[in-house]
Amino acid sequence: MAGTTHSRTTPPTTEPDGEPRRGLAARVSLGKVFAPVPSEFVLISSAALLLTAFGLVMVLAATSATSTAAGLGPFDTLIKQSVFAAVGIPLMFVLSRFPVTFWKRIAWPALIGATALQLLVFVPGIGIENDGNRNWIGIAGVQAQPSEFLKVTLALWLGLVLYRKRSLLTKWQHVFIPVVPVGGLVIATVLAGEDLGTSMILVLILLAALFFSGVKLRLFIIPLIGAVAAVAALAVASPNRMRRIMSFLDADCLADYLETCYQPMHGVWGLAAGGVFGLGLGNSREKYAWLPAAAHDYIFAIVGEELGLIGCAVALGLFALFAVGAFHVVRKTDDAFVRIAAGAITVWIVGQALINIGVVLRVFPVLGVPLPFMSQGGTALLSVLIACGVLLSFARTLPVKPAAYVLP
Repeated sequence: MAGTTHSRTTPPTTEPDGEPRRGLAARVSLGKVFAPVPSEFVLISSAALLLTAFGLVMVLAATSATSTAAGLGPFDTLIKQSVFAAVGIPLMFVLSRFPVTFWKRIAWPALIGATALQLLVFVPGIGIENDGNRNWIGIAGVQAQPSEFLKVTLALWLGLVLYRKRSLLTKWQHVFIPVVPVGGLVIATVLAGEDLGTSMILVLILLAALFFSGVKLRLFIIPLIGAVAAVAALAVASPNRMRRIMSFLDADCLADYLETCYQPMHGVWGLAAGGVFGLGLGNSREKYAWLPAAAHDYIFAIVGEELGLIGCAVALGLFALFAVGAFHVVRKTDDAFVRIAAGAITVWIVGQALINIGVVLRVFPVLGVPLPFMSQGGTALLSVLIACGVLLSFARTLPVKPAAYVLP
């Protein structure tokens, strides 16, 4: 009828009896679950999953022979490592759903808890000493390295403290207190167990957090010089560390082949034997007890020996993808806490990978740090997957670029 207007009414969101419509609630809930995620989320999670899978394959390749020789099954080490991967991967995606406010609230309790766990290495009957380092605990037949959890918790704590002091970081008192005393105490608990490699990674995390907090260069240089001086003093104070450093600097390393040069030389020989295409998966010769810690600190040498230059390039490419995604989170965020914590975690994982590979290539002296995601060690794998969960949680806060609409 002319002059009559028709209006569309929005469907009611409640039933006649006043109860909410369940179908609408379910659709809203599913919409949040399947909401698009930033490209950084995809890069970080994909790289983490591929590196973990790559690592499991190489752990099997590096340990099957020695496990069989020890009277165990060839898959014994792989099964143990896979258990931690099966726990860590779902945990990574669960943690990715947590809001940033959760990480701010948990920063202090997490660091205190991780430090208390680290102190258990000095408790008789629980702490375990291995190769001169007292940095493991054994409870109910399960070994763990508590210092691995200090890495992620220290990054979160530094992010929180420097975030709260962001307007006061022009003054040295607020830059160094409580960062230096608390950070130094945490690092001292690891140094007391004679683990210089892990201590250096913790120092790297602290320096990265200061850098991404935006402190003045002169305030950043002071702790950097202090860290270098402390590491040099600790190296000089230990005859074993000095032997490794002098061996690294010795051009004629073969003269000391049976001592400090044995491990680094076999690592280099493993890489050289692989050539471009490698000897084939499972065909390593060094894994037959020639190369110490073949599945731990020197797993990259086994990658080079069995998969050649191509396998090494794939591993490096995956770490590069991870670094790109993680640094994009640091660059794009507007939250100072996210920038500092994500920057510290990224420098830890990427920096530790470069140090490990540098040791295998004999660019650095033997430091005893594992290759993230890939080296044998359940605690190390679990801690790095937890850190990835934190990064993914931060990545969710970034804006999602809308998809371009193409006209038909």
